[in-house]
Amino acid sequence: MIADKSQDLRRGFPLIKERDAQSLEAERAYLREVDGRPGLISRWRGYWRLTGPGWLQSAITLGAGSAGSTILAGAAFGYKLLWVNPLAMFLGVVVFSAIGRQTLLTHARPYDVFRKRLHPALALFWGLTVFVSSVVWQFPQYSLGTAVLRDILSVAGLSVPRLPIVLVLLVASTAVCWSYGRGSRRALRTFERLLKYMLFFMVGAFFLVVVKTGVDFKALFGGLFGFHIPGTKEGVTLVLGQLGAAVGVNMTFLFPYTLLARSWGREHLRLKNFDLGVSMFLPFVLATSFVTIACANTLYARGIQVRGAVDAAHALEPLIGLTLGRIVFSFGILSMCFTTMVLEMLICGLVLSEILGFELHGRAYKMSTMLANIGAFGAFAALPFWVPVATSSLNLIMIPAAYLGFFFLHNMKSYLGEDVVRGPKAALWNALLILAIMVVAAGAAAKIISFF
Repeated sequence: MIADKSQDLRRGFPLIKERDAQSLEAERAYLREVDGRPGLISRWRGYWRLTGPGWLQSAITLGAGSAGSTILAGAAFGYKLLWVNPLAMFLGVVVFSAIGRQTLLTHARPYDVFRKRLHPALALFWGLTVFVSSVVWQFPQYSLGTAVLRDILSVAGLSVPRLPIVLVLLVASTAVCWSYGRGSRRALRTFERLLKYMLFFMVGAFFLVVVKTGVDFKALFGGLFGFHIPGTKEGVTLVLGQLGAAVGVNMTFLFPYTLLARSWGREHLRLKNFDLGVSMFLPFVLATSFVTIACANTLYARGIQVRGAVDAAHALEPLIGLTLGRIVFSFGILSMCFTTMVLEMLICGLVLSEILGFELHGRAYKMSTMLANIGAFGAFAALPFWVPVATSSLNLIMIPAAYLGFFFLHNMKSYLGEDVVRGPKAALWNALLILAIMVVAAGAAAKIISFF
């Protein structure tokens, strides 16, 4: 049961039309049937068709930051930093599982929960850091997205200025973002399905490179379990960039609202865990690991320094040649940057609507999404390839407060009532959550120290 004190919280999410009772009850009945299946594989097959929110998290985390930091990690350190992304994403999934559990049990709007159950100042700080990080993140998305699109066109013999390309990206991302907020569930599912295909494309391309170039299993084992930390400032920034790109503070805001948008509830708890595992953890870990290994086998082995997209495209040269490799690589990076652009716009609209209290369908909402595109100026600054890495490491500074807030809520009986986890399970939950908080706090402290 939910505690009585929670009845003052705002619930539900008006970005899309509320599901009709018949459709929602049919989904609940389906989940009860799937939960009762005897075989694990049979249950997983049943859950697969309903996955969705995890793909959004994969799409936003597999952007310029993840691409840049992972490519540079493989090119500069070979297999040695393979441990960073799996560890960062595992701890992120732990926190997101707790966030999802709270949301599914209460249906409460997270910003309102922070404001009324924790403190209005903490809610405002969380909201503003989410907004600022989403705007800042658009700079490397536009910078890298414009660079790779120009490279695709240059292969065709076309030299196109940055401005037309930026305008195309701006118009396209705006059209997708605004259609996503028109109240259609079909648009939501179509967008999520598109994200799946784009992620499959990237994972598949670099998997084929790994198959072609082979795997040094001794180095692979050492990279996954050696926990190597570079001894240089640039190397430490790279590790922090990977940690910061894996789970961003804006993702802590987006995830619970996507659950509310799908009208998921208590019956979806097991589906939520499956979704986080197969739609968020696996795509991210597989994609980043394949990219790291591919770059280690090609760029690192040949001593190629990555300064731009053309240099990084050499990773695909053994598979399909440099020219076609440039096209495939650039298209894959472009798809990652574009989906992140759309989601950063969406997040800006969501967070400002919660802070300022306007509806999600009018002019104020549309203008708030457009504020994210201040980052379009990043395309004209000729930002180096490593800028997304620096942006990711800065993101670490903003995460600890959000993690702490959800940790307190996870143990708050006045919020969750009898649904507060108790006993050995609670001890394990809290130990993992504290570990996640300590890791991001240590990363934030290291980044702050590096400024001096």
